[in-house]
Amino acid sequence: MYVPLWPGKPYPLGSSWDGKGTNFTIFSENATSVELCLFDKENKETRLALTEVSNFVWHGYVPGISPGQRYGFRVHGPYEPSQGHRFNPHKLLIDPYAKAIDGDIVYGEEIFAYSWDNPEKDLACTLDDDAHLMPKSVVIDERFDWGDDQLLNIPNHETIIYEIHPRGFTKLHPDIPENLRGTYAGLAHPTAIAYLQSLGITAVELMPVHHFLRYPGHLVDKELSNYWGYDSINYFAPYSGYSSSGRAGEQVREFKEMVKALHKAGIEVILDVVYNHTGEGNHLGPTLSFRGIDNAAYYRLVEDDPRYYMDFTGCGNSLNVRHPQVLKLIMDSLRYWVTEMHVDGFRFDLASALARELYEVDSLAAFFDIVHQDPVICNVKLIAEPWDVGEGGYQVGNFPLLWSEWNGKYRDAVRDFWRGEEETLAEFAYRFTGSSDLYASNGRLPHASINFVTAHDGFTLNDLVSYNDKHNEANGEDNNDGEEHNRSWNCEEEGETDDPDILILRNRQRRNFLVTLMLSQGVPMLLGGDEFGRTQKGNNNAYCQDNEISWLDWSLQVENSDLLDFTRQLIYFRCQHPVFHRRKWFQGRAIHGSDVNDIGWYNPDGGEMTEEQWNIDFAKAVGIFLNGEEIPASGERGERIIDDSFMIFFNAHYELIEFTIPPKFQDRNWLVVVDTSKSRFVENGKQYQGEFLIPVMERSIVVLRRL
Repeated sequence: MYVPLWPGKPYPLGSSWDGKGTNFTIFSENATSVELCLFDKENKETRLALTEVSNFVWHGYVPGISPGQRYGFRVHGPYEPSQGHRFNPHKLLIDPYAKAIDGDIVYGEEIFAYSWDNPEKDLACTLDDDAHLMPKSVVIDERFDWGDDQLLNIPNHETIIYEIHPRGFTKLHPDIPENLRGTYAGLAHPTAIAYLQSLGITAVELMPVHHFLRYPGHLVDKELSNYWGYDSINYFAPYSGYSSSGRAGEQVREFKEMVKALHKAGIEVILDVVYNHTGEGNHLGPTLSFRGIDNAAYYRLVEDDPRYYMDFTGCGNSLNVRHPQVLKLIMDSLRYWVTEMHVDGFRFDLASALARELYEVDSLAAFFDIVHQDPVICNVKLIAEPWDVGEGGYQVGNFPLLWSEWNGKYRDAVRDFWRGEEETLAEFAYRFTGSSDLYASNGRLPHASINFVTAHDGFTLNDLVSYNDKHNEANGEDNNDGEEHNRSWNCEEEGETDDPDILILRNRQRRNFLVTLMLSQGVPMLLGGDEFGRTQKGNNNAYCQDNEISWLDWSLQVENSDLLDFTRQLIYFRCQHPVFHRRKWFQGRAIHGSDVNDIGWYNPDGGEMTEEQWNIDFAKAVGIFLNGEEIPASGERGERIIDDSFMIFFNAHYELIEFTIPPKFQDRNWLVVVDTSKSRFVENGKQYQGEFLIPVMERSIVVLRRL
């Protein structure tokens, strides 16, 4: 069949429909030729050689091609793995700039550029065609009626993040139509949105939605799948498996409708993005896109043996962020998701890998410089997972201005404190007050700390207080996968139990974690389902469990209604009191000329903490005074912010401790507003004045408000 091909234009990259036809472009620095492959409804393939090349961009315009057209590329060049080149025109390749992809890759030997039985492995090229196993890129119509929708720009210090899986959140929800469960439309359903609003969170952080390799070989034989999605094969297309409306571009519209609905409800959308590696894996992985387009340009190769990949991610490869085109790809992707898809921010998986210009992590890496000056990206929320698996990759506290970080030190300190591990109170105090020791020195503010106790990777909150050991047998790796050191405590019995005393203790511990999280300075992140006792039965690495192990069990709302109500009231309580989410650091001194500091630290007997007491590793109790009249930041209109003052008594000891209100504060009444020894949020709490002793049950928190 004759198909006309015009020269077209080199930009923008990818496929661009103009109403009369479509322009196709692809970057390859080392290719010798490129073919555009068009597929009809019967999957008949038509190949067109792109003869126009501008700045290593191969391009052509095909009149009459409209949205819904499926396509791919075949790229010719040397197959010389020892030189870093892995071109193989027998492999149909996904367009790195495709805005939609029509389905999943079907696992089979053909998607590999070499024969599995050949003793030379990847050094020998195979001629097997894989088009029948590969999903096709799709031309889309980018037009969408956003109405008056725009980024919400909720202030960082007022943000409360809720981390969820876009499929698992609604997959079992009984009040969402079955055909919408587990989809973008399911998350946009009024029932889902009403729940999020009732919880009080301000942003959902969605686990990866970039189109990914769902069925990698090591999981296919186990009849498992890549549920988490941390193996992207494209950075523009929303994963089609989360679409209820279709895969020929409908998934793009459905995603936009979801964002629009969440924005209308006052909820921001933050995407978990994986720009550090791709789903093509190491030198023995499949050829799906980047590897076949220009392996030496897109991937970080071992300099003295480019057959192999530098692996800072533990996933087989690392993107070559030193290459201008790779940096452009990442920035084009980020801008696209902000300008065209209206997302409000990003959480960067293994972000330290993006900073490796040479080998060591460099806080002045080109990637950070480009983000800093970009007029679009610098104005959205930027959150780093500040580590990778390479040497020197743990970089908590070392990211530059504009960036917030998942604070792994907060998670570890809070877990250790409540499980009774010996550590200094000073460490806990730093984390509770926003981790100024990590972020203040380079000009960042408390919101640089994304505080979390649990996340998708690891135990849920319920499992954190129910298991000492991981139970990952369902993953098919003989329980060898997942983190060994969880900093968890099962409250003296492993797993499920009917012992009422243990259940009471576990419930109290869950409330302790939630109160600590929500009253800490910084930005709290709550793992979806923790508010009603979600469990993964001790699995701390459920990356491959697209089933009831990972999906939220909404029936637990009834079973754990007290915990859900407690969490809702706790989030509301935080939002109502700016003293718990200050914009600026505590000074530890009087600010407005009073003789009372903005924060104070006290022993149970009411005396101020001494330097020696801060460093006693067995100390498990402390009182914290937060002065609502000493908040240095002003409001939106420059007005002075004044809040109530609070006294918080932490008791992580295994026995009840009686606290005394410090003498300087005994002239006022104090009302108990939170007590984690109670299953419900306190109503009509007891009042104290003078030298009364205030009992704080073992392993619990009491919060008092000054009247």
